[in-house]
Amino acid sequence: MYWDPLRRKEVAETPEEEVRQWFITVLRDGMKVPEHMMMSEVSLKFGEKPWRADIVVYGRDGQPLLVVECKRPEVPLDQKVVDQALRYNNVLNVKYIVVTNGPKTFMFERKGDGFSFLEKAPLWEEMMP
Repeated sequence: MYWDPLRRKEVAETPEEEVRQWFITVLRDGMKVPEHMMMSEVSLKFGEKPWRADIVVYGRDGQPLLVVECKRPEVPLDQKVVDQALRYNNVLNVKYIVVTNGPKTFMFERKGDGFSFLEKAPLWEEMMP
């Protein structure tokens, strides 16, 4: 079992959960996102279909700022995965999107009507509007 600090409970050990827990530490320790400004397994509804965003980071104003889609390490980060994160954005309207499978992580920032690839992850403070 893993302790999920965001859900404040133990969760089953799965390859995807391992990636999610690792990325929570990246957000907290590397990007300096306060733990209370993150949620995991966030329920969303797009059309009639329910979805779950792996991790959502919020800004100081309480609005969604970043969404993370986590996959198992063997899942390629292809257009299908990016499209899934973009669907979440249709509901959340975030400034940043991250897709990760552990070994690979891609981060995008909204620029105008689209998203551009980021070479380096910004700190939480730098992401504020």
